[in-house]
Amino acid sequence: MTPPRLYFKQLELGPMQNFVYLIGDPATREAAVVDPGWEVPTILQTLARDGYRLTKAFVTHHHFDHVQGAAQLLEAADVPVHAHRDDLPYLDLPRSSLKLMKGGEEIRVGGVPVQLLHTPGHTPGSQCLLVDGKLLSGDTLFIRACGRCDLPGSDPAALYHSLAHTLRRLDDETLLCPGHNYAPVPTAKLGEEKRANPYLGSPTLQDFLRLVGAG
Repeated sequence: MTPPRLYFKQLELGPMQNFVYLIGDPATREAAVVDPGWEVPTILQTLARDGYRLTKAFVTHHHFDHVQGAAQLLEAADVPVHAHRDDLPYLDLPRSSLKLMKGGEEIRVGGVPVQLLHTPGHTPGSQCLLVDGKLLSGDTLFIRACGRCDLPGSDPAALYHSLAHTLRRLDDETLLCPGHNYAPVPTAKLGEEKRANPYLGSPTLQDFLRLVGAG
């Protein structure tokens, strides 16, 4: 039997239906957590039970429900937190722990490559993670929906560009893994979303702005 290429866990934690993700290298047993917003003991216990060592953290954006557990996490494990530089003004985390990204980088968790995609719109520094055919999309893209763009720091036009010119160009077989459990299913193929998600499929900026009530 071929060993798995990726350790992957999707954990629904906290009162806001957040998905926290664990990704890791089965060969080195190194792992990273994505969006440690809630229930840090559960995150650490899951990794320990599965025999993984936490070496990195990623945040898809600065909103509290995705990052508020990071300080507690850092007390337990001194690991770098990879965040996009455009969200720095909103992140209440030790500057020494932050690794600021600009988008387009490849970060390795053990030997597993994680590609960072800058997808502004929900927040200035929103970023998605592409790893082993899975898109961890934070609050940029949901199943049959997209992130809000009427919050402080949001930008509807930037969100349209992120969806139309970054995410829509990814392979149809990419598995969409959103930041919240807002749909009847927890994941979906990106090709299905291109066909059925009106936000991802908006043909023009004006169509998208009308759809989100911004135009």
